[in-house]
Amino acid sequence: MSKIAAIKPLGQSIWLDNLSRGLIQSGDLAKILKEDGIVGVTSNPAIFFKSISSDPLYTGDLAELKKQDLTAEQRYEALVIPDLQAACDVTRAIYDETNGKDGYVSLEVSPTLSHDALGTISNAKRLWAAINRPNLMIKVPATSAGIIAIEELIASGLNINVTLMFNLKHVDEVLTAYIRGLEARVAAGLPVDRVHAVASVFLSRVDSLIDPQLEAIGTSEALALRGEVAKSFVKVSYEHYKKLFHGTRFAALKALGANPQRMLWASTGTKNKAYSDVMYVADLIGPETVNTVPDATLDLFRDHGVAALTLETGTDKAVANMAALRKLGINYNLQGEQLQTEGLKQFDDAFVKLLALTA
Repeated sequence: MSKIAAIKPLGQSIWLDNLSRGLIQSGDLAKILKEDGIVGVTSNPAIFFKSISSDPLYTGDLAELKKQDLTAEQRYEALVIPDLQAACDVTRAIYDETNGKDGYVSLEVSPTLSHDALGTISNAKRLWAAINRPNLMIKVPATSAGIIAIEELIASGLNINVTLMFNLKHVDEVLTAYIRGLEARVAAGLPVDRVHAVASVFLSRVDSLIDPQLEAIGTSEALALRGEVAKSFVKVSYEHYKKLFHGTRFAALKALGANPQRMLWASTGTKNKAYSDVMYVADLIGPETVNTVPDATLDLFRDHGVAALTLETGTDKAVANMAALRKLGINYNLQGEQLQTEGLKQFDDAFVKLLALTA
């Protein structure tokens, strides 16, 4: 068993944070699903920019699309929708075997709609219908508009991957919106057992923002928190998840077959070379969670990662770390809002570059 495959029996699903036509058509996607026990795929505008700009399998189709009277976004969708359908078909057996728990392929709604609830709802429903696969997940950011959209989309029966979550406000709003969406389905007499969602907390960007602030403070207490804040926040978030989905609020929905909205760890490639290059994977393994991992980090974990239950160890220390951050004058909730704003811009910039390819 590969080191990556050893994570699955511990209750965590590993998804691949990459997608391209070459990956699918070469058989490499099917191969790593089989060999490493990877059970899902995520994409984003930056991933598709890299794929379309570097994978020669897109060249002919793009040239043909440029001859047609289409917008850049229509050409982009015409390029990637067949890939998403093909990827969903590759992972469909996993979806069926796990009764819809895994086997998903995620696609982002247009980043231009991050503050437009109605636009997000319309875009998500259109993409859902166009791709027409039950194991598709639509990615929606955890903005104020996104929260409104999430509730409506869950109520409509779509699978949703909520992105760009950075603080407990985001976590609470997202998980509650999911539950409200399910409750709306129940009120309408609709089934809830086939609706699935994940709530994606982004990690490496947290430490990249906060570590320099800790170094500027310079005290031993501050320096001890370097590289620990993102992991501590994840552990605190996971406790929040357990209280909600293993508590009374969700009990009635669970009795009707509803699925909890699993927490997903994203942006899990280590950026600071002073830290373990697999720490955002190895240190956060626990049940009822997902980690979407880029190729490079998968290679590193395959080489020297250790699969062990780590997510629920050191929870008290994680709570203490977040309290210590407050005492140092760093407002984590505000930092989370800044990180979300920056993340939205990064996705928007990547989308602009992507559409420049298809213009």
